[in-house]
Amino acid sequence: MTTAHTSTTSDAGRADAKSDSKDFPHYLELRRLLRQAATLGSVGSALGWDQETFMPAGGGAHRADQLSTLAEMTHAKRTDPRIGELIHACESDKNLLADGARAANIREIRRDYARATKLPGELVAEIAKTTSLAQDAWKDARAKSDFAQFAPWLTKVLGLMRTKGTLYGVPASGELYDALLDEYEPSATAAQIEAIFTPLQARLTPLVAELTGAKHRPLDALKGIDVPQQQQHAFGLEVLKAIGFDLRRGRLDTTTHPFCTELGPDDTRLTTRYNTSSCLEPLSSTMHEAGHGMYEQGLPKGEHYGEPLGEAISLGIHESQSRLWENLVGRSRAFWAWGLPVAKGLYKGKLDHLNLEQVYGAVNVVERSFIRVESDEATYNLHIMLRFGLERALVGGELAIKDLPGEWNKRFKGLIGLDVPDDRRGCLQDVHWAFGLVGYFPTYTLGNLYAAQWWEKMHADMPELDAQMARGEFGKIRGWLNTNVHAHGRHYHAGELCERVTGKPLSAEPYMRTLEGKLRPLYKI
Repeated sequence: MTTAHTSTTSDAGRADAKSDSKDFPHYLELRRLLRQAATLGSVGSALGWDQETFMPAGGGAHRADQLSTLAEMTHAKRTDPRIGELIHACESDKNLLADGARAANIREIRRDYARATKLPGELVAEIAKTTSLAQDAWKDARAKSDFAQFAPWLTKVLGLMRTKGTLYGVPASGELYDALLDEYEPSATAAQIEAIFTPLQARLTPLVAELTGAKHRPLDALKGIDVPQQQQHAFGLEVLKAIGFDLRRGRLDTTTHPFCTELGPDDTRLTTRYNTSSCLEPLSSTMHEAGHGMYEQGLPKGEHYGEPLGEAISLGIHESQSRLWENLVGRSRAFWAWGLPVAKGLYKGKLDHLNLEQVYGAVNVVERSFIRVESDEATYNLHIMLRFGLERALVGGELAIKDLPGEWNKRFKGLIGLDVPDDRRGCLQDVHWAFGLVGYFPTYTLGNLYAAQWWEKMHADMPELDAQMARGEFGKIRGWLNTNVHAHGRHYHAGELCERVTGKPLSAEPYMRTLEGKLRPLYKI
């Protein structure tokens, strides 16, 4: 379906381009310049992907120089004064703006240009170089569980992020963190995120206590089953094919911290990591990144590569795609009705003693744990709330970097109820801050909320969905997301899209209904 969708939009794009050339030459030139900038930026993405997968350890210093140079060149392309002139010409053309899609494209191009031109090229280059070096420093520090080794790099990265946020500008009645958050979730503020997180935490905390203290608990029947990496990778590829990630336009590799990146309109890279003593973690991360990847493959890039109409709305919407496939599909009974026989065939006797109900219970065990990416649905958002509070305090200056491990451990104990044993399982477990992704973490929880709202609407639209999944038929899910989410690019803002698709504003209620509706019966409470 994705291939057909791309073909259709490419044809439309060629028609649009001819029309733009004839009637709106200024719009055509603007689109051409944006595509050039995106193409140059994609070279940096390719180098970044290589750094996290196949680059030898000794290549880090030169790679940082490469990425720095490319970032400055790309920034110069994106902030070319000619682009500003063309935006103004388009904004002055009433005939051009009469088309809703073009008007939305121009609106978002203006937003991007206004933000980009606030940053000097030298700063963009310095951020690229520093975060590239910081990623390698983080890998080494994480392996040694030594935060003190990474602290100087985090100090540099955070200083650069504060500078960037200051240049973007603090919104009225807001805080510096808002300027960074806006990069990932446009128009969102820390106060708004807090207003969502506080009542959600108040509902999740007693639920987690209730589940972990229940007399009847599903057994973690998958724990300790040693499956070779090659067999896990083969199962991951079978799942990718089934759910619709197009491996002709993408691939799956391994890395320290799983991610998805887009190198071009028809080149989307997924990475995962393997744990031979856990069958679930690699599959969960593979399906999570596949959700991101199918969003990238479903966007109308054939006609709008480099333009807002060919890009994701926000990281919250992006994370809704990954969390939907990872959890709402991947932890469902219907998925495993299909997936367990496939896994048994590939795992050569390792799972032959398990039945569907045992595996369904195992993938939905609720347990307090240290690692965010390995956590269950009920505790996951508590991990996000921890990171949101800490990075907000770091940006605001209320928390010193040297005090981060102690404050992490203290807050983790309060939220999750465990004593953190070391930095590797504490404040060094995520790569995001090394990447400079400050303000990213809240989007994971927003993604959970959006995903549950899509899921309820999807089931209302397609009552036979569970039966289809049990047969290994996932095309209707992918098609629904293509039509309702992917195809729009950034035409609508996140909240606006949610209301258009579901008829309701974003709410935690669908998420809690879905979570409680699954877990309470499993735990017989």
